[in-house]
Amino acid sequence: MTANLEIKDDVSIITLDDGKVNAFSPDMIKLINELLDKVPDNKGSLLIAGREGMFSAGFDLKVMMSNPENASQMVKSGFEMLLRIFSFPRPVVAACSGHAIALGAFLLCSSDYRVGSKGNFKIGANELRNNMIIPTPILEIAKFKLNKTHKQRALLNAEMYAIEDAIEPGYLDEVVAPEKVFEVAMIKAKDLATLAHPQYLQTKKLDQEAIFQKISDGIEKITASSIMP
Repeated sequence: MTANLEIKDDVSIITLDDGKVNAFSPDMIKLINELLDKVPDNKGSLLIAGREGMFSAGFDLKVMMSNPENASQMVKSGFEMLLRIFSFPRPVVAACSGHAIALGAFLLCSSDYRVGSKGNFKIGANELRNNMIIPTPILEIAKFKLNKTHKQRALLNAEMYAIEDAIEPGYLDEVVAPEKVFEVAMIKAKDLATLAHPQYLQTKKLDQEAIFQKISDGIEKITASSIMP
């Protein structure tokens, strides 16, 4: 099992669990999109949760290093998935149950409210430490959510933050005890599920209008040479 969906109390819950690091492989991305197709977009909210100790370590590095074409296709589909979550018509809550690295950190930036688990976990964008650039789509998502005073450190300096220090830069909204992460995230998701439709969507579109276009344009320009070292 890599991901599954259940709906409870007007909250659609997508749980990521590949038994390892919750890598975003082509199959994982395809499955998440299929699950998103089943989430109501006119009511309720969406909660995305990881497995114990691991939210996500990012793209599947085996595919990333296999050949440029495979890497390019996976990255494009992954960014399209992020944009879909970022602009989702209903509120999105993330239950960050552990490490959130690279695309995992950007998934947090794509969510509307983020609850993290106390523990020896790291959150951050390590692309520049792995001889990769941060392409426009995820750069724009990060810039939209991260605090200005931390953008240099978080993005260009590739700083990895202890999870309990990840609120100030803007990766998380609150950090709680591990056994409380899902409970607190669920409480928030239930609350946000009560927000009006279509007023929530209309306001979100107004807020994201300019950046949505930048992200979409950036995805269209993704090529192997733009992501490979």
